[in-house]
Amino acid sequence: MKTITDKLNEEFATKPADEILDYFLHTYGNRIALASSLGIEDQMLTDMMLKIDGSARIFTIDTGRLFPETYSLIDKTNMNYGIKMEIYFPENGLVERYVRANGINAFYESVEKRKECCRIRKIEPLTRALSTLDVWICGLRQDQSVTRTGVQVVEWDETNKLIKINPLAYCSEQDVWGYVKTNHVPYNVLHDRSFPSIGCCPCTRAVKHGEDIRAGRWWWENPEYKECGLHKR
Repeated sequence: MKTITDKLNEEFATKPADEILDYFLHTYGNRIALASSLGIEDQMLTDMMLKIDGSARIFTIDTGRLFPETYSLIDKTNMNYGIKMEIYFPENGLVERYVRANGINAFYESVEKRKECCRIRKIEPLTRALSTLDVWICGLRQDQSVTRTGVQVVEWDETNKLIKINPLAYCSEQDVWGYVKTNHVPYNVLHDRSFPSIGCCPCTRAVKHGEDIRAGRWWWENPEYKECGLHKR
C-alpha cells in the first residue's frame, strides 16, 4: 500500500525545484523550513524560497567551529534578503562534557568519537529545530557522494517523524552553479578556493583536482562513513 510520501514523491519527482517549493511552502506554512548548511545548494534554495514567500523559514546550526567565511555568509545572506535566519546552537553542557572527557579535537581519533561530536554539535540542535516542523527542506543531490545516490525528492524521515524534501535531488553541480551565478546569489568564498563542500573548520579541507566533491569532509575516514548523521538513510 502506498504511503502519502510515496504518492507525493511520484507527483513531484519530475517537477522543477521552484514548483516543488511553491507547493510545499503554501501547503505547510510555518511548519516547513529549510535546514541550511550555507552551501551552494542551500543558498540556491534560500533564493528560490524567498522569491516565493518572503517570510519562509530558514535555519542553520552554529556548531561553534564553523569557518569565519561561513559566519560572514550568514550576515551577508541576512542583509541581502532582509531576513533573520534562525540559528540553533548545541547545548553547552554537552559540549563541555565531551571536550573534558575526550579533548578538543578527539574526532580525529575514531569514527565513534567523531560521530559523537557531530551528534552533540549538529544532530541535537537539529532535533530541536525539527520539533517545530512537519516538513524540512534539504539541499541533498544524488551525485554529491556515494552515501547520497538513493536520495529522492520526497522522503519520510522516520527518525524525526516528518516529511523531508530534496528539491535538488536530480540536479547537477553545474545546474546549481548556473542558478547561483545567474541570480547573483551570495555564496561562501571558500567555494572559490577548492572547497566544494563546507562543514566545520577542523573537519573540512580543500579538495584536489579529480577528487570527489565531498572528499574534503572528514578526509581521514573511509567514504562510506562520511555523514554526520543528519541524513540517516
